[in-house]
Amino acid sequence: MKPRKNINRARSLRKNTNAPEEIAWEALRTFRRLGYPVRRQHPIGRFIVDFAIVKRKLAIEIDGGIHDLPSVAKTDDIREKEINEKGWRVLHVPAEAAMSRDHLTALVQKELGL
Repeated sequence: MKPRKNINRARSLRKNTNAPEEIAWEALRTFRRLGYPVRRQHPIGRFIVDFAIVKRKLAIEIDGGIHDLPSVAKTDDIREKEINEKGWRVLHVPAEAAMSRDHLTALVQKELGL
């Protein structure tokens, strides 16, 4: 995807979030107070990740049940490999876990080493 198209797509995705992503956004915004601002629907190369902590190159993906399908899992693997090649780590969080602010916060804190 071209950079400009990617930015426009990210803006569109921000306007159409699902419940787990909305709850995750509310929880992840608290990391700003710790010096780790979180960006929502952040472009990385040709992909857009659900959330990103740019300062630590940490992408956070909220994965619903569709990610269990073999075809989607295969695409996810390719996507993650390309994101990793750009120096980013990807934290996959099941949608159910994202619905718990405390659980999500603990997972991200652990990943950041806080």
